Amino acid sequence: MPSSDLAPLVPLGAAYCFVLGACLASFLQVVAQRAAVPGSPPFYKGRSHCDACGHALGAAELVPLFSWLLLRGRCRHCGARVPASYPLAELCGGLGAALCFAAFPFKWGRLAVALPAFFVLFLIALQDAYTMEIPDLYSLLLCLPALAALWAFPETGLAARLIGAVCVSLPLLLITLAVPGAFGGGDIQLMAVCGFLLGWKQCLAGFFLALLIAGAQAVFLLASGRAKAGQGAHMPFGPALCAGCFLSLLWGGPLVAWYMGFFQF
Repeated sequence: MPSSDLAPLVPLGAAYCFVLGACLASFLQVVAQRAAVPGSPPFYKGRSHCDACGHALGAAELVPLFSWLLLRGRCRHCGARVPASYPLAELCGGLGAALCFAAFPFKWGRLAVALPAFFVLFLIALQDAYTMEIPDLYSLLLCLPALAALWAFPETGLAARLIGAVCVSLPLLLITLAVPGAFGGGDIQLMAVCGFLLGWKQCLAGFFLALLIAGAQAVFLLASGRAKAGQGAHMPFGPALCAGCFLSLLWGGPLVAWYMGFFQF
């Protein structure tokens, strides 16, 4: 917890992180979308534009959340609908960054790990949602905050992190070898890196949360008719893994302690 002198500034810091997160999430969505559409220019070439008419978007049309709301979800040039996934991604990016600050207020070392880890996990979730693939490069990017966590989270030792790297990823690999297609290689790599980032206890907590999130997602898709049960039915598991591991990074320690309390007599 921050000192009493800094405590009143926590909401301001969280608000700043929300704005930062919404802006970066808007950019990361462009990165993921362009990578998902064959023939699209890379994210560093060409301005953002309307998918329907190709109109290049101006600064007033690129303000996260507000532009979509003010334009009522339509292109100002041609009137075509702009998918609600755009402001939703920006909202999630803002909330995720704000939660990082709320969990580690003014703890700059931990924030230097949590914020980059969140944005990489956010990009992985978007990419997997669009393509059902997790590029190796993104898992490598996640290695940077994972290594920095050795310094920022010293309470989790190297041995716990090495065990974490295999405690979930290895069983997923064995299941995939026994049942081809059960999990993607990207999911396995992701959990290996997240296990090192979190340590084995929080990795298990994150995977448990991911199972709950994925189960809720499956129930929603089936109940809404957007998916049908049966052989060959698939949904990306990466977004749930990213969400579960992110939540465990922030609050996995208290969650594990609360659970272990049930076994103390």
